Amino acid sequence: MSGRAADPERLRAQLRESWEQAATGWERRAEREGDWAMPVSAWLIEHLRLQPGETVLELAAGPGATGFLAAELVRPGGTLICSDGAEAMLEAARRRAAKLGLDNVEFRLLELEWIDLPAAGVDAVICRWGLMLVVDPEAAAREMRRVLRPGGRVALAVWDAAERNVWATLAQRALVELGHLEPPDPSAPGMFSLSDRDRLRGLLEEAGFVAPVLETVPLPREYASVEAYLTDMAEVSGVFRGGWERLDARGRAEVTERARALAEPFTAPDGRLALEGRALVVAAEA
Repeated sequence: MSGRAADPERLRAQLRESWEQAATGWERRAEREGDWAMPVSAWLIEHLRLQPGETVLELAAGPGATGFLAAELVRPGGTLICSDGAEAMLEAARRRAAKLGLDNVEFRLLELEWIDLPAAGVDAVICRWGLMLVVDPEAAAREMRRVLRPGGRVALAVWDAAERNVWATLAQRALVELGHLEPPDPSAPGMFSLSDRDRLRGLLEEAGFVAPVLETVPLPREYASVEAYLTDMAEVSGVFRGGWERLDARGRAEVTERARALAEPFTAPDGRLALEGRALVVAAEA
């Protein structure tokens, strides 16, 4: 049974709590992750065609990312509303904005499925890797359309299919194959739940957006070794971390060797890993 059918409110609470717990690690990694994801952020910003004086809403901002680039572009007179559904993420974003000297940013605790803002109140909406993680992405898309002024613009990023994102799936696959983790529920919110291009376009069009432009952006990841890769995934992936932390030393050694075998096609002679990654990016007008 899917998470939505079983208990959507419980699932929402679980998702929110997982992001509250992840905030410290995401804040610590914010600069590195921002550099890696810059090709996606740059695409989103370019397709918003921002102007000074505009109001931009970033949803699921985490510790502050793409929206901080937008804040610079809407000066003078413009405002970024930096929002997230997890208070700990929002606190991390406040600290990062202060460090960067950004003084035209408002911080709001907002949910994607019911954005607590007036209708037709913002000029642009950005959401990088948030829409696929909500229980009801159709409701979230309608809310984005509602808060946008006529002619406003939305720019979103989700993830392409699992097989195009080996960096995100290989570690979890090792746990599943060794019986330490249940296979992911394809009907539940998750990293790849909006990887179907037709569904993604249709979701925006049904919400009232027009002229969607959808492209792909390669985002490969490199690691010094399998061990470095697993350490990294234990920090960024709550699902993998949960399974990994339950293992003793022998269990972790077995998972490491299984991951090493799975990673063999992507491993250089010196042990370095080059793992495929690819995002879907889409922009449309209200």
